[in-house]
Amino acid sequence: MSLRVAVQMDPIETVNIATDSSFALIEAAQKRGHTVYEYHVESLTLDADDRLYAQCFPVTVKPVQGDHVTKGEAVRLDLGKDIDVVLMRQDPPFHMGYITGTHLLERIKGETLVVNDPVSVRNAPEKVMVLDFRQFMPPTLITRSVDEVRRFMAEHGAVVVKPIHGNGGKAIFRIPANGENLSALFEVFNQMWPEAHMVQPFLPEVAEGDKRIVLIDGVVAGAINRIPGEGEFRSNMAVGGSAQATTLTAREQEICDALGPVLREKGLIFVGIDVIGGKYLTEINVTSPTGIRAIDRFNGTDTPGMIWDAIEARLR
Repeated sequence: MSLRVAVQMDPIETVNIATDSSFALIEAAQKRGHTVYEYHVESLTLDADDRLYAQCFPVTVKPVQGDHVTKGEAVRLDLGKDIDVVLMRQDPPFHMGYITGTHLLERIKGETLVVNDPVSVRNAPEKVMVLDFRQFMPPTLITRSVDEVRRFMAEHGAVVVKPIHGNGGKAIFRIPANGENLSALFEVFNQMWPEAHMVQPFLPEVAEGDKRIVLIDGVVAGAINRIPGEGEFRSNMAVGGSAQATTLTAREQEICDALGPVLREKGLIFVGIDVIGGKYLTEINVTSPTGIRAIDRFNGTDTPGMIWDAIEARLR
C-alpha cells in the first residue's frame, strides 16, 4: 500500500541521522514508496469548519549527514482528508503546546491514523503512565515538598530527583543520604516547574546500565543497554551514555508481557521502556521514543520496518 505520511517533528535539517529514530522512520517509509511530508506543530490550524490543516513540506531523504534532506515547496494540507498517517514525533518537553497539539490531532480520529494515539500520549507522559505499574518500579514519590522527601530519604537513603515532564536525562540530580543541597535543589525545581517532581532511591545498579526496550504494538522488538559516561550516573545517550548489545532478563520479559496488552489497547504502537538492574521499570516513553538505530546496529534487525508493518496492519 502507498501511504501519504505527515511527520510532526522538530526541524529535520538539524537531526543526527546516525541516531535519530524519526529520520529512520522516514527512510523506511520512503523505501516502501510512501509519500512523506514534514510539518511543525506550530503550523497546526483548526479552521471554522473543524478541519485540521498544517503547512507541510514534501521531503526526500538520503543517508548523507548535512545533505540528508531535500524539501519541496510548502503546501497547506488537510490532515484528515489529504493524509493517511501522522507520526507525532517532536521531542518533549511535555508542555501546554504539546498538549494542545494532541487535542488538535484528536479531531482527525476516524479519518487519519495518528501514531502514537494523541489521547493516549496526552494521558501517558513518560513518568506518569509508569505509575500504573508500581509493582515493577522502585519506591517512587511524587511531590513538591522538601519535608516529604526527607521522610522518604529516612527510609531509602540517597535519592534521585527528576522533573516529572523532563526528557533525555536532563536535570536529573542525585542527593546523598545526608540530604546535602536538597533544600537548594527543591527551591530551584519549584521555581522552574509548577508541577510535582519525581523522587526515587538511587539505584547503584545504574552503573551497569539502563536498558531501553522497544515494543511495537505491545511486542518486544529489541533492546540496548545504555552505560553511563565517565563521571556520570545518567546513562541517556543525549548526556554521553554509550550503547551495548543486550538480551532481556526473565523479569524484563515479565514487565513487557504486562505492558503489551495495555499499550495495544491504547494505540501506543511505538514505545520505549527503561529498566534498571534487570528488574526496575522507571519510564514508559510514548511521546518520541528513540534507540532503534542502536538496536538495529547490534541485532541486525529492521525496527523501522517493523513499525511500518504494524502501522500498515492497523490501517488494513
